[in-house]
Amino acid sequence: MNYTYFNPTSIEFGTGKIKSMTKYIDKNLKVLVVYGGGSIKKNGVYDQVKTALEGYTFLEFSGVEPNPSIETLNKAVKIIKDEKIDFILAVGGGSVIDGSKYLAAAALYDGDAWDFLEGKTVEKALPLGAILTLPATGSESNTTAVISKLATNEKRYFGSPLVYPKFAVLDPSVMSSLDDRQLANGLVDAFVHTCEQFLTYPTSSLLHDGYALTILKGLKTLAVDWKNRHEIKWQENLMLLANQALNGFIGSGVPQDWATHMIGHELTAFYGIDHARSLAVVHPQLIRVMLEDKKEKLDLMGQEVFRVLHNKEIVLEALEYMYQSIGISTNLNDYNIDDKVVENITSALKKHGMTNIGEKGNVTLEKVEQILNMAMKK
Repeated sequence: MNYTYFNPTSIEFGTGKIKSMTKYIDKNLKVLVVYGGGSIKKNGVYDQVKTALEGYTFLEFSGVEPNPSIETLNKAVKIIKDEKIDFILAVGGGSVIDGSKYLAAAALYDGDAWDFLEGKTVEKALPLGAILTLPATGSESNTTAVISKLATNEKRYFGSPLVYPKFAVLDPSVMSSLDDRQLANGLVDAFVHTCEQFLTYPTSSLLHDGYALTILKGLKTLAVDWKNRHEIKWQENLMLLANQALNGFIGSGVPQDWATHMIGHELTAFYGIDHARSLAVVHPQLIRVMLEDKKEKLDLMGQEVFRVLHNKEIVLEALEYMYQSIGISTNLNDYNIDDKVVENITSALKKHGMTNIGEKGNVTLEKVEQILNMAMKK
């Protein structure tokens, strides 16, 4: 093991915590409040934010969509530059927070900020904070953001320690307005995030394996207890588990996969499939195709999470059943695809230089084709 772990985001967890954000935002700063389609005005979050910001100078930007696009976000960049905004406050789920990270970097950049999605290093960024309303991505306390370009059907990511939120408010009570689709997506997203950092090949870290397995077991428990998904205890646990799944720690010093995400991103870019649902169709089939690389860790996950001993196919069937049991199909044919899906996804991966992905760099385009064909169950 050889790594540096750094996470400067202060976490404010618990009911009634939204007002605590004022500890982190100087009243002399001009704030832009960024949110999505307006659900925060129905569930009381907007009113809490507005009350907390009394005495502050702030503007609002709404309309950040799921899978935030530069076409939308660049409108906010103009406001930030014209109005000389000093601080960005993201109020929403992963899409709003990811979009706000893009805004923080783009605000102090003179060129086309899509450059960051093409690999340019972020050299400076505005400070930002996050009020999480939909747990899933862990974006509220990590360095990465996924952004789309509608004009070219691209969905790419960038990361920088400069876009760590200064703080993140995790108030589980705001989840009461979320529908089943959003809750299920959040659970699956967090589960796959954890697998991308755990389900590779054996390492020497008992702590990282143990912590990842604890997260996976917790998420499996929530899936089994799906009937209680509207109880505060269930929602508290999803919010915390999703945060810990991708705050950077369980991936420190260990191999990471992310091939499921790379393929899933392209499915979303082309066909608008919810991010978590794109993962659910790819994930089990990718494990089947790459089984030789993942067999030891799959056995460990089977034993610890699904209570299955030394039967890898039953573990994979249990994994698919878990996704399906909370309303998420693992059959790509259940989504709005066309007969060019394999060609579109493999061509996009090739264009983006992702011809050898996965923890060993051996998920080739041929294997991606195999994974997608297997995902289209007859």
